[in-house]
Amino acid sequence: MRRTLYLLGALVAAHLLLLTISPSGATIAPEGEGLDIGIVFDVGGRGDKSFNDGAYLGGMLAADSLQARVRYIEPGEGSDREAGLRLLAAEGMDLVVAVGFIFTDDVLTLAREYPDVKFADVDFAVATDSLGNPLPLPPNLVALKFREEEGSFLVGALAALAGGSKKVGFVGGMDIALIHKFEAGYRAGVMHVCPDCEVIAQYAGVTPEAFKNPGKGKELALSQYQQGVNVIFHASGSTGLGVFEAARTTGRLAIGVDADQYSEAPGHVLTSMVKGIDAAVYDAAKAVQTGTFVGGVRVFGLAERGVGYVYDDNNRALIPDAVRSRLLALEADIIAGRIKVPNTR
Repeated sequence: MRRTLYLLGALVAAHLLLLTISPSGATIAPEGEGLDIGIVFDVGGRGDKSFNDGAYLGGMLAADSLQARVRYIEPGEGSDREAGLRLLAAEGMDLVVAVGFIFTDDVLTLAREYPDVKFADVDFAVATDSLGNPLPLPPNLVALKFREEEGSFLVGALAALAGGSKKVGFVGGMDIALIHKFEAGYRAGVMHVCPDCEVIAQYAGVTPEAFKNPGKGKELALSQYQQGVNVIFHASGSTGLGVFEAARTTGRLAIGVDADQYSEAPGHVLTSMVKGIDAAVYDAAKAVQTGTFVGGVRVFGLAERGVGYVYDDNNRALIPDAVRSRLLALEADIIAGRIKVPNTR
């Protein structure tokens, strides 16, 4: 399945030429006639070529298609995140987008304080009751969540089928439930097609800094390659840049995350497990513009084309036709409910 979620680089490049950087460090898109949208980035910020850049692209799509005025804020640590969200809310933005689960408590508080402002949080950590049912959210807040385990299942199967080794690797960023979803799906995909394979999984740390430590990513990847791993899937933000460096150094393969990361190590990226963060952010903006915004939880999986993997001219030679056919069959089985992918380890 050819994925096009992140193949809009030319559009982004054109917009980059028009950006201005304010003295406060916020980035403001060209003047538009539509919505006022504010986006606060997660740890790692712009340039992670992954999670945050996906949200940035969604904002640029809104600026281009909806004539929105988009302001970006890249916060520091701790209270800076809440301050960035509060600033945008106080300015009366039509939509404030928080990028990452770290914002969950802050965006929930502010949505209640500013009922006339719409909020969206990518990977919002939805609270549940004792029975596991999600607790209601304020009507002006939408949680944008993804079934990362489904896309990870497919790239796990691919790693086992095309990796040429009974050992496959996984490098996670912060050791938390969200990243466990990637590992759980990946591990399940590997075992589904290769029950006697071994998955070596390691994490870069237990704080948000684990998402922006390329040195640690390279260290973990080199260790796994030395143990006989040929393919490593990373879910670690900019820490994964170190995984790609290790793949280039050793001549092995890596699997990118969130966006198509082929350009990080051409010839060494087997595929990337992509999340439609750009589409989710754009859809939230469009809903505000059309008056159809509804608070609550929105979940994007394979059926909604919210997750998937890259298969194009760059990596086609690395994926045999028989393997591609097997992956398409597995995808159909997941969508039909014949395969239940776990989301916990």
